[in-house]
Amino acid sequence: MDKLIIKGGKRLSGKLPISGAKNSALTLLPCALLTDEPVTLRNLPRLADIDGFQHLMNQFGVSTSIAGSRPGDFGRVMTLQATRITSNVAPYDLVRKMRASILVLGPLLAREGEATVSLPGGCAIGNRPIDLHLKALEAMGAEIEMASGYVKATAPKGRLPGGDFTFPVVSVGATENAVMAAVLTTGITTLKNAAREPEIVDLCNMLTAMGAKIDGIGSSELTITGRDRLHGATYRVMSDRIEAGSYACAAAITGGDVELLHAREDEMEATVAALRAAGVIVESTDDGLRIATNGALHPLTLSTAPYPGFATDMQAQMMAMLCLADGSSVLTETIFENRYMHVPELNRMGAHIETKGRTAVVHGVKEMTGAPVMATDLRASMSLVIAGLAAQGETHVNRLYHLDRGYERLEEKLQAVGADVERVGGD
Repeated sequence: MDKLIIKGGKRLSGKLPISGAKNSALTLLPCALLTDEPVTLRNLPRLADIDGFQHLMNQFGVSTSIAGSRPGDFGRVMTLQATRITSNVAPYDLVRKMRASILVLGPLLAREGEATVSLPGGCAIGNRPIDLHLKALEAMGAEIEMASGYVKATAPKGRLPGGDFTFPVVSVGATENAVMAAVLTTGITTLKNAAREPEIVDLCNMLTAMGAKIDGIGSSELTITGRDRLHGATYRVMSDRIEAGSYACAAAITGGDVELLHAREDEMEATVAALRAAGVIVESTDDGLRIATNGALHPLTLSTAPYPGFATDMQAQMMAMLCLADGSSVLTETIFENRYMHVPELNRMGAHIETKGRTAVVHGVKEMTGAPVMATDLRASMSLVIAGLAAQGETHVNRLYHLDRGYERLEEKLQAVGADVERVGGD
């Protein structure tokens, strides 16, 4: 099994390209199920999760072809065409490793009037039930059955009539599934307290390009007027705001000066605000964002929250950066109940972090030291890389398959801005 060997203490400097957003791409791919015409996605990141989702789409009879990117560009171009759906079952073997697989439920149901999907897997960061997905679909007229680890959804009359649903709590995935199901209903669907993440906006813009009618894009209330059919489209996946935030933390903890190409401040305002509060320089450039530090990092008090609040997907990376802040920071995780699994590994590297329930107190230390560490989930993995970049000595990050799910060519990008990092075969 591969591992990363990081020799810390190198200041990061230069230009670092930000890839297409993993969380957006995994939502845009199933849109191809909503039409029999070709759908082409540009700026698609090269990630294990994307490959896994491609295999899942092939299971339904969707043809896929991939074109390489232009020299110097990291993304790929994929064209998908679901001329005919040959299966409406998403089997356990393909779904178990990736939670985003549940996002085929809505579009399959909308197109075929029936869908059977295995309960999904993914990172072990706490209980992430799909009940809101199912309740939203039921509000649109679906009948739901659950048996033997599978969800079966049916439109009794072949197509969903649509309906109104208010999410009791904000849910990104449930909003995405509901929107994709709603675009082919026979009526009008109103979704209240819907998630507002930039990835939701990206999804709605993609569906609009395919002929969907969606009002309220970017707000917490979406009104979707169902269409008889959608057509194909070519669409560029947005840049990954979580990847950008992760590399911003890496630049900051090393006292670096890095330009994040394609990063957009308006899509990561809470992360940018936290960085600036910590004393990091964040400046918009013609090509992205410049991240630099010219002094000590300041401690923060942060709480994760649905967008536009501070993203839970940035909590671990920000915690790693704050390990070297001048003072004590307090982080509260409100989204997932088991997202501090990186804390013992950071403490092995000399950090001083105390946790109690959903709160972590990060006491800044003068320096950290390299150590063998074990990744537990995608964002936790990146927090260990960030810490390793600033630590004295060598850090060995094991279980790289987590990182490969969400960070395209990580070691190549870091090497280009001065990091001493190498991927090697594991023991």
